[in-house]
Amino acid sequence: MKFKHYIHADYQAVCDFLIALNHQDKTHINWNWARWEWMYAHPYFDRTQVHTIGLWKDNGIVVAAAIYDLYHGEAFCAALEDYGELFPEISEYTYRNLKDDKGLGIAVHDGDSKMQERMLNLGYHKAEQTETILYRDLEQDLDYQLPDGFKIREIHFPEDNLAYQTVIWKGFDHEGDAAELEKMLQNKELPPNRRPELCLAAANETGEFVAHCTCWYDARTDYAYVEPVCTIPNYRGKGLGKAVVCEALNRCKKLGAQKAFVISELEFYQKLGFMNHSHYTFYWHK
Repeated sequence: MKFKHYIHADYQAVCDFLIALNHQDKTHINWNWARWEWMYAHPYFDRTQVHTIGLWKDNGIVVAAAIYDLYHGEAFCAALEDYGELFPEISEYTYRNLKDDKGLGIAVHDGDSKMQERMLNLGYHKAEQTETILYRDLEQDLDYQLPDGFKIREIHFPEDNLAYQTVIWKGFDHEGDAAELEKMLQNKELPPNRRPELCLAAANETGEFVAHCTCWYDARTDYAYVEPVCTIPNYRGKGLGKAVVCEALNRCKKLGAQKAFVISELEFYQKLGFMNHSHYTFYWHK
């Protein structure tokens, strides 16, 4: 067993660890390989601190990890089921290295009484902050109707980067903040496992991207993960967000996904047939 600080060469090994972890234990589905992949390429991800991510390896395979969420202050830590004895070491490392000046928050599954007790014994307290995972099965194709004048197209990089970043910028209501768009455009990190056929945009008559959905799927899993989804304000209420999500999930189904997960409480997803899967409460050590 060896501990090491994360380096970029460990990227895929962390993906593999999270796939194995969620195969064993769905209480950690809020942290899956796709969330790691999406987060790692996010413009807000604090890349200056990647060396503080802690990995525990057995014969070169990651069996436990402590990972911050975008930046220090919130984190995830877990081990594969045969390595539970590592928890004291992992939890100590996580708090010592991944907290910020306000402390550290960790999301714990509401049904995981063992982990809740561990958090309380370590000096954490239960907070009001929560996280909800929704899911829906993909046994049947999702129906949608694309309004006249619009089409769904795949997003390819780097040629579509400006159009992609612009729909994200506008779709998450940052329009008018030029510095925000510039920050997004300066981010050159691309998720290596992103699939163009699952990264979709609804384009208007002029080719402008007005709605977007990315889904993530790995053949070693039985699920798809939805993140991010947005529609720019002037085009909301037309069914474009529904169209790109449904098309992306239908494609995931054809690839082998049996269900889909999303971190959200939005009614938008519930109207698409998503239901509650699991709920998490944050425990904070200040």
